[in-house]
Order: sequence, then C-alpha cells, then structure tokens
Amino acid sequence: MTSDSPHKPLPSHKALPGTMLQQPTEAPPLVTVSSSALCVMTDFRKVPVATIGPTATLNEATEAMIKRGVRLLLVVDEMDNVVGLITARDTQGERPIQLIHEHGGRYGDLQVRDLMAPVDAIDLLDMSRVMRAEVGDIVATLKDWGRQHALVGEIDPKSGANRIRGMFSATQIGRQLGLPVQTFDVARTFAEIQAALSREY
Repeated sequence: MTSDSPHKPLPSHKALPGTMLQQPTEAPPLVTVSSSALCVMTDFRKVPVATIGPTATLNEATEAMIKRGVRLLLVVDEMDNVVGLITARDTQGERPIQLIHEHGGRYGDLQVRDLMAPVDAIDLLDMSRVMRAEVGDIVATLKDWGRQHALVGEIDPKSGANRIRGMFSATQIGRQLGLPVQTFDVARTFAEIQAALSREY
C-alpha cells in the first residue's frame, strides 16, 4: 500500500495466558427432509470443484480424491471443458481388474480416460428444478438412480453455454440430516435415512 492509501494497519495486543477459544453460540440450521434442496447442494460458485485430467493415472486420481476428501472427480481437458467423471468406485472397485483381465496391462498403466464415464453419459439435474425441490426429492432421486452423487447443470444466462453448477452427495446429505453414514451402500444408506425420517415425521 502507498502512504496515501486510505487503509491503515490495525493496532494489536498480545494474547494473555489463559486465553480461550470462542465456541459457537448459534446451532447450525437444522436440515430436514422438507428443507430446500439448496441446503445440501455443494455449489461450485462457492466451493471449488475437484477436477483431474483424462491422462492422469488411477493412482493419481485416488490420491486427488483423498487429498480433497471427495469420492468423485470431474474430468476436464486443457480448456477446462468437462469430458467425463470418475468416482472412487471406478478407481478402487472391480472395473480396473476387469479391464486388465480383458485387455492386459498393469494397474499402474491405467488412466482416468480408461474408466471414466464420458460427458455424454452424465445425468444432470436442472438447476431451475433443484431450486424448487426439497431434500427428500434429492434423496428419492439418488435412491432411484442407485448412486451416491447427482450433478446439477444450468445454462449460463450470458453465454448460453451449458455448465455444471453443483453436486449432491449421499454422504453429505446423511451428515446434514444427522444420520451416521459411514460407507456407501445405496440400499442401506437410504434405508437408514428413510427409517430415521419416518420416525421423525
């Protein structure tokens, strides 16, 4: 900053022995099955989306998921165009073994593009519908799809381009509803959610 800047450094003081941390004074908003679906959507306007390139190895994809704490990566090219998606089930499940059995090679040689779902196979929920939906509608959608994730798409009002706006995660929904969701099993996860909701409502 220049000397004539209107912004000035703030005065400070030393922390005293016995200084404590401020604890939350407000409980986080309660999420229920009737809450707006937006309450449980990861909005890519606010949270950077986790991505990877198509030529990355499966090991690199797994490491990227662990680092970001996610189980899904969007696959993008050099121009940041979405070309597919890959999940932890793709990198660590049976599909890599089947691919090696059918075509030979080693696991270390497999790349994201070998196992990713191509962009034209990605199902997108329309943002305009999501804005009117409830959490229960998203739970029903994921159960119907038999998947852990659902992506949300919208059209850029300025450019008219299609883009992926956000994502729903079964694990996150369970966490926000206050249900213990340890591992992903669609039938069990949503059976637990529905059982808990039926007790409450």
